[in-house]
Amino acid sequence: MAEHPSPHWDVVVVGGGNAALCAALSAAESGARVLMLESAPEPWRGGNSVHTRNIRCMHEAPEDVLTGAYTEEEFWQDLLQVTAGKTNEALARQVVRASAQCRTWMRRHGVHFQPSLSGTLHLSRTNAFFMGGGKALVNAYYRSAARLGVTVLYEHVVDRLEWSEGRMVAVHAGSQRHPCASVVLACGGFESNIDWQREAWGQNAWGEWTADNFRIRGTRYNMGTMLAHLMEAGADTVGDPTQAHCVAVDARAPLYDGGIATRVDCVSLGIMVNQDAQRFDDEGKDFWPKRYAVWGRLVAAQRGQIGYAIIDAKARGRFMPAVFAPEQADSLEELALRLNLSAQALTRTVSDYNAACRVGTFDHAVLDDCHTEGLTPPKTHWARPLDTPPYFGYRLCPGITFTYLGLQVDAQAAVSMQGRPAHNLFAAGEIMAGNVLGQGYTAGVGMTIGTVFGCIAGTQAARAARSSA
Repeated sequence: MAEHPSPHWDVVVVGGGNAALCAALSAAESGARVLMLESAPEPWRGGNSVHTRNIRCMHEAPEDVLTGAYTEEEFWQDLLQVTAGKTNEALARQVVRASAQCRTWMRRHGVHFQPSLSGTLHLSRTNAFFMGGGKALVNAYYRSAARLGVTVLYEHVVDRLEWSEGRMVAVHAGSQRHPCASVVLACGGFESNIDWQREAWGQNAWGEWTADNFRIRGTRYNMGTMLAHLMEAGADTVGDPTQAHCVAVDARAPLYDGGIATRVDCVSLGIMVNQDAQRFDDEGKDFWPKRYAVWGRLVAAQRGQIGYAIIDAKARGRFMPAVFAPEQADSLEELALRLNLSAQALTRTVSDYNAACRVGTFDHAVLDDCHTEGLTPPKTHWARPLDTPPYFGYRLCPGITFTYLGLQVDAQAAVSMQGRPAHNLFAAGEIMAGNVLGQGYTAGVGMTIGTVFGCIAGTQAARAARSSA
């Protein structure tokens, strides 16, 4: 029998962000010949990772930039809480445990860390911040990849995979065919695909297409092409197509790549109202890192997909400033006019809220005893009357970071195909994050999932390539 010629590449990594880079670096460290195919042009490489700032890490004691301790059980309970149990516990705990070693590996590839930034609430204990942010992290990884001999091709949109006898044998990017022994898919979700978002969210009770007012906080290149291709090929999926990392962002944000700068972090310090100037959820239910990714979805459920964050002068200096200045006025009536809200409705809402406030000892760093009584919805913590001019208001709309519908994987990052793990197809990052994140979010965990499963996928892909040689 004639021998088949060896594939040119041991591992092809589809994607160019954090998870893809971690996979490429890990595969190369394992001795594999690695090709990365990034859909974006080189100046826009890195996917959503360029907009990140930190990674969530467990640790048993203070470590360099991390204060206190953040144990496996506390990390797991945080995930359990924000996902409301919609998570694979075995995979989630795998991510949590591996996060303790992430920073050592990251440093080896040129990533530097710094203490948490001023104004980033409650994160100094749980999250390690990258010096220079996500862009610096991505650039460090690309430099390390070059040293390890990883080949990177930009503007290569992989549109299909080639199978033979149940194994991946090549990836196709348009007319180009890249033979390989194994593949890692780390090419994001479908958040940039507005048509898919529109189909998933549909029309609301007012006849509006909910997704028409979305902003995509990150890259425009995550179109879900490979996710759709694998779904058609019979891959097993996890997650709800409407579940996502969905943040309330300034309504003046651009359609793509607004990033963290367009986020508005003052919600827990004031109230949030809809176009009828009515509150619609508890602004002080929990710490902001556990709640900020809830508000995009809550705003998406309102008429016009618009919300308004209202604060007074007491909140100034207590949150990270956004890139856009708020509307400002010396009275609530004037602020309402600036926001195109009913002045009568807004003043009534604020009056009812102020009357319900039971102010104890205000402390935004803890779950304090400042709360409301007899008010629906309540404000559980940090409830203080809005009574100190000037008043400020932000118009907010939903900002999608990444979607949670994704590929089902096992502990080795192997993609599940009709109930069985694929021999040489692996996934990492947003395209499989729904295994851990069925809903909700807690700050920095997306980078944790991408880093942990990126390293696993790269190592396993290199092993699969060796076994097929």
